Order: sequence, then C-alpha cells, then structure tokens
Amino acid sequence: MRSVWTSTSYLLSLGWRTSRRRLVVSVVLLAVGHLSAPVAAIMLGAFSEAALSGRTGDAVTLSVGIALVLVLDLTMTHFAHLSYYELGQLEQLALTEEVAGIVNGSPGIEVHDDPRFSETLVMVTDRLLQVRAALEAALLLGSALLQGLLTAAVLASVDPWLALLPLAAVPAVLASTRAQRIVDDARTATASHLQLARHLVDLGTTATSAKEIKLFGVQDALVERHRRAWRTVSDSLTAAQFRSALLRASGQVGFAAAYGVAIWLVVRGAVSGEVGIGQVVLTLTLSVQVGAQVATTLGLLGKLQNAGRVIELIARLRSIAPSVPEQWKTGATLPAVLRGGIRLEDVSFSYPGTDRLILDNVSLDIRAGSTVALVGENGAGKSTLVKLICGLYRPTSGRILVDGIDLRELPIEQWQARVATLFQDFARLELRVRENIGVGRLDAMEDDDQLWRALDAARSRPLVSTLPDGLDSLLGHTFGDGSELSGGQWQSLGLARTLMRTDPLLMLLDEPAAALDAAAEHALFERFAANSAMAGTSSGAPTLFVSHRFSTVRLAQHIVVLGQGRVIETGTHDALMARTGVYHEMFTLQAAAYGR
Repeated sequence: MRSVWTSTSYLLSLGWRTSRRRLVVSVVLLAVGHLSAPVAAIMLGAFSEAALSGRTGDAVTLSVGIALVLVLDLTMTHFAHLSYYELGQLEQLALTEEVAGIVNGSPGIEVHDDPRFSETLVMVTDRLLQVRAALEAALLLGSALLQGLLTAAVLASVDPWLALLPLAAVPAVLASTRAQRIVDDARTATASHLQLARHLVDLGTTATSAKEIKLFGVQDALVERHRRAWRTVSDSLTAAQFRSALLRASGQVGFAAAYGVAIWLVVRGAVSGEVGIGQVVLTLTLSVQVGAQVATTLGLLGKLQNAGRVIELIARLRSIAPSVPEQWKTGATLPAVLRGGIRLEDVSFSYPGTDRLILDNVSLDIRAGSTVALVGENGAGKSTLVKLICGLYRPTSGRILVDGIDLRELPIEQWQARVATLFQDFARLELRVRENIGVGRLDAMEDDDQLWRALDAARSRPLVSTLPDGLDSLLGHTFGDGSELSGGQWQSLGLARTLMRTDPLLMLLDEPAAALDAAAEHALFERFAANSAMAGTSSGAPTLFVSHRFSTVRLAQHIVVLGQGRVIETGTHDALMARTGVYHEMFTLQAAAYGR
C-alpha cells in the first residue's frame, strides 16, 4: 500500500502545481457524481415502498428524482473526465520533461556509460505513458472511498452488521496489492532482456542497419535472437501474471462470501417482517454497488502501483545522475578571447565503474590560434581526450586549463557553448534544414541570413538550394516524405551546424571524414581550415582535429601521437619524420599503401 499512497500523494501534488483549477474541478465533479449512486439507491428504496403502498404521486415524484440523479451522475462524470484527462496530459508532459532534465541535467555524459542508468531509463520510458491513467485512478479512488463511506452509513441504518460489508473488501485489496508487486518484480527482473529485445527490433527496422543485415543474411538469426529475448520476458511475466491472478481471486472469494452473508441477513429480515421491501431493495442495490466499487478499486490500485513504480524509478534515475554534481560547480569567469591556450596537466581518465585507464598522465599544450592534429592507433584514447577537452567528461585525475583556469572552475555550459565540434558520429536530424543547422545556435534558427552564411562557409548552399522548400525542406523519411541525403551531404549540413558558432574558443573535428575518400576528406578539411583560421585570429581559438589520413595530418602546425593512453611523440610533421619513430612508421606504411 505504500506505493499506492506514494503515487497518489505525488500525482495530486503534481496536479496542484500543474493546474489547480483542473484538479479542483475534477475532484468536485467526481465527488458529486459518485455520491449520486447511493442517493439513487435510497430513492429507489423509497420508490418501492411508495409503489407497493399505493402512493402513486410519491412514486412518480421519486421516479423522476431517480432519473435526474442518474443523469447528474453521468453528466458530472463526463465533465470530470474532460478535466482530469487534460490534467493527466499536463502531468505526463511534466514528468517527461523531468526525465529529460535528469538525462540531460549534467553537463557531462558519464551517466550514459552506467548500465544501471540505461536499464532504469528503459523501465521509466516503458511506463511513462501510464501516468495519465494513474491520475484518473487516484481521483476515482478518492471518490470511490467517499462513496463507500456513504454506502456503509446507509447500510448501517438497515442492519448494523451490514456496515461491515465494505470492510470485507480489505483482504481483497491487500491481495491485489501483493499481486501487483509480484508482476512489478518480474518486470524488473526481465528489464535487461526487454532492453535487448527493443535493441534488436531497432536493428531490424532501422534503415542504417538494414543494408548489413540483408547482405550478411542475418535477418533470421536476428529474429531468432529477438524471439529468445522476448520469450524470456514473456514467460516470466506470464508466470507472474498467473500467480497474481490466483492471489487476486483468493481475495475476491472472501469478499464474495461476505456479500452472500449480507444478502442472507436482508432476506432473513424480510421473511421475518423486520425489514420492509423498500429496505430490501435499498440493501440489494447498495450491495451491488459495493461489489462494483470493490472491483473498480482493485483495478485502480493496480494503476496506482504502476505509477508508484514509475515515481520510484524516476527517483532512482535522479540518484544515479544528480542534476548538478558537486564536481561540476563553478566559480571562475570564461575568457572572452583565448590568449595562452589549452593545457592538459597529468590528465588520467577511466570510465565510471572501471579501473582501466583510457588516458594515463597525459600532458599537452594546445596554443591559442594553433592547429593541432591528434593521431594514434584505434583505442589509443583520442576520442576520449577530445571529449574531456569539450567538458563532456571530467578527468579522473589531473587538470585541463583554459588560459590557466581549471576547466572544473569554469561555467561548463558556457565553455561548451564556445566549442565548435563535428564528430565522426555526427547527428542526422530528420527535421527541417533550418532546424538541422539551427541547433548549432538556437537564437539564430529563424535568422535566414545567418543560416545561409553558415551554409556558404560549409559550401553547402548548392545542396540546400536544390531542395524543394529550401531551408524549410524536411529531411529523411522518419516524420514525413522528406528528402534523403547521402552521407557526404549529411556531413556538409553537420559542418554548417558547427560553423553557426561564429565566436568559438575551440574548433574541433573528431574523425568526421572517416567514411569519406581522400579527396572528399581534403575538401572537408579545407572548408574547416578556412573558418578555423578566422576563428583563431578573432578569438584565439585553436583547432584540434583527429584523423587517420596523414595527407591531412601533415597540414597541422603541431602533431600529437597517442599510444595506449599516453603521449608518445609530439612535433611538426618534418620533425617527427626526422625522428623515425612511431609517427614515421605510421606515415610510411600509409604512404606505401597509397603508392601501390
């Protein structure tokens, strides 16, 4: 019952914060509507007495009154539904925004590496749509309890023992609560299997993975793997639902026995002449209502327990990913222009929950206005280093300094707003072109001149000009019949998005051209270099890029070679080639491969 109380109090308080008017209207209308049923039963009993005693006028008046009360019941319930449905939608929106705030509340992305967080998030999103129904359940449960109190009082006027009939529902309620917990536990135990099943569905239905699935002929294996994962979930939930049904049935058998005793008491009183026919009709009517109330209450309790579970899961999400971790609090001021540059001092990093160092005592200087290339074998730690400099992770040890100021002490959101990045796994936003580009600078999303300047800088104007609605053209087919783009075209829009930031303190490319041929990569870097040169002059922004193609790397003023999480070599292309070390070997191997 604790989860029921938790969810009820939470939903009502959330409703009060969200829309007091709708909540008050819903409560009043439901209370009036639910009280109409016992009143109609009382009038029905009086009508029966009047009709049998020949008081025709009273019988007609009471019959009209009964009809009006029933109409009032239907009317109040209908308008209450309109009010609490809207309120439930607002609460669902509020909770969705709360979950989104938790997921994105921290400036970093460490939380996405925590499997507990991913599993909990799946369970939350799976149940979030039940919140609207849970609010309805909370309001209806309150009205049902009010109706039950009035019903018990009326039954006591016929026979004091009959007042205990609503109490006979307590075992059924407790059994229902326990039954729901069994189902919840089964859902928690199978959450990882459900997550796998959903992932496999995404793989099998997403265009990006369809090509490989088809060509490798793994569709049957994928379906079979999904079937096994789903069968595990289904079998566990089916067994839990069966045990739950047995438990609920046992509780309802007890109530049915109490219901039978109540009927027997009334019939016995009628036979002995102690109870009038009107009271018999009244008791039978109210007994039927109590039965309906119990059945309704059991269903409402299940919905409230589900909502309580959602609230518990949201609290768990919040505990795993605090919105403002202590280590992200800031007090320093971000420089308007970079004078010295960015320095890494003995930076080490391991992902949350692991002890393996991805970076090990890395020290590095990135001078203001310079161009630095980062190279190394796969797994050397290049992308991790880039994310650390962007402020997406905090170092496990060591410091990252921006003009001598520790990045931990700077307002990280402001720093990230001054970083212009294009990653290898850049986002393909299947929205309008202006939205795809405009997220690089939200305040300029409706500024066509600014959007076109970014497109010109990325040399993407010809692409957008050929689309049917220009900047307002829809891209992709997920949300409508939009235009499909090639990988290079998506990338050019990603570059335009990056170049919406006209005053960066850091320009960064993290292997965005990995899927392009050498000529296309060279063209991409030419476009980026032209803009980074201007940024370096105006704001002192250095340019840091990661690439595997040494024809591009050699253009950098300074080259850093990473290996096994450490800085192995640094220098210019000529200096590193003269050293005949790791860089020389990597460059020579790639040059030989191109020469064949």
